[in-house]
Amino acid sequence: MQMPEPNPAILARKAMIVSRLRAVLPKDAVIEDEAETRAYECDALTAYRCPPLAAVLPASTEEVAAVLKVCHEEGVPVVPRGSGTSLAGGALPTADSVILGVARMNEVLDVNYDDRFIRVQTGRTNLSVTGAVEEEDFFYAPDPSSQLACAIAGNIAMNSGGAHCLKYGVTTNNLLGVTMVQMDGTVVEIGGAHLDSGGLDLLGLICGSEGQLGVVTEATLRILRKPEGARPVLMGFDSNEVAGACVSDIIKAGVLPVAIEFMDRPCIRATEDFAKAGYPDCEALLIVEVEGSPAEIDEQLSLILNIARRHNPVELREAKDADEAGRIWLGRKSAFGAMGSINDYMCLDGTIPVSELPYVLKRIGEMSKEFGLEVANVFHAGDGNMHPLILFNANEPGQLETCEAFGAEILKLCVEVGGCLTGEHGVGIEKRDLMVDQYDPVDLEVQMQVKDVFDPVWLLNPAKVFPLAASEGRRAVKLAAE
Repeated sequence: MQMPEPNPAILARKAMIVSRLRAVLPKDAVIEDEAETRAYECDALTAYRCPPLAAVLPASTEEVAAVLKVCHEEGVPVVPRGSGTSLAGGALPTADSVILGVARMNEVLDVNYDDRFIRVQTGRTNLSVTGAVEEEDFFYAPDPSSQLACAIAGNIAMNSGGAHCLKYGVTTNNLLGVTMVQMDGTVVEIGGAHLDSGGLDLLGLICGSEGQLGVVTEATLRILRKPEGARPVLMGFDSNEVAGACVSDIIKAGVLPVAIEFMDRPCIRATEDFAKAGYPDCEALLIVEVEGSPAEIDEQLSLILNIARRHNPVELREAKDADEAGRIWLGRKSAFGAMGSINDYMCLDGTIPVSELPYVLKRIGEMSKEFGLEVANVFHAGDGNMHPLILFNANEPGQLETCEAFGAEILKLCVEVGGCLTGEHGVGIEKRDLMVDQYDPVDLEVQMQVKDVFDPVWLLNPAKVFPLAASEGRRAVKLAAE
């Protein structure tokens, strides 16, 4: 089939925009070639793809401000991008947009151990923040599964958590301040190197805003002293529901482990084939880790193991040394890669009250049979952050649509039991049209009015978060009024 001829007007506009971007950035920081821009056509939600008009890779706050000023003047949408690990389509471009990647912005700007903070450019990867301070026995607490690759920019955009967020909280609990560039190129400082700022909690508004309000270029992060020690225990159970009940009982007992992670049989089977961590043959397992002094660890684990025994576990395995602890965590850390090696999957992140875990896991199992698609469950059980992986075949017509319908029902279930649509992946494009299931029209209108204040023409990260018809309609109205 012969491809249609490119529209001369579109080509001329692209050339003009690229020329203006090249005028404010180094030559190699602007990518316009169609083949090269395909590297930015999707994020980790690879079912949806769209090459951008162009991509830019600034190296400083000043260069980001220059890019946004050009795009604002030309009415060009901008899609901020960290490392592209978003599982919700948060960095998916539109055909008329410019991708603004922060990968070159990866410097450590300041470290203060007395006041326990580090200031970094937001293109720096999550794990490398700890890498910058670990020689002084400090660490950065949020630890998403993608921490080796994901950028601080994306962590802030999605308010990412991780396995250890049960004790240490998610990104918003560890973020002290940001430098942010607004769509018109204005640079603002919010928060700083202190625990709390006066006035409105704008920092809490920025964290989790998914690139809707501005581009965060620098971040001041809380760093903590490493604990004296840590020890995990592995528990195997005969059913998902029993494992869920054990989690609920641990939380109700007032014990605060640093992490409680859950895996079910499909995930256990895949990770064993992939990582050979030595997990037991069971329907579900929990990894519970506690930390502190040896006496504290012994006391906490004694309470936790006594609770577990009341649920008739098929195995209890307490790590005796660092090697055994590493093997207990090996399968969990390998889970997403293991599942990806055997199947296409969609990973959800609805969050529920911990007391509802047994019921929700039971309903997911029932829905799996109704939709005819297998589900592997692996998630942060301690704070109810679900991660059901719906397995499907992307090459079989209709399976993606079935998978999406199944995922929507799981997320609606999370809302029905008192939870929410997303715990850390964000809304992106994946859940934007489900927002009406969590928020009423007044709630959504207020949220969109907040965006009006920060991004009056709706050029930042278009077609995300808000129901598509509402956001695109609002954007059209704003552009027409310019």
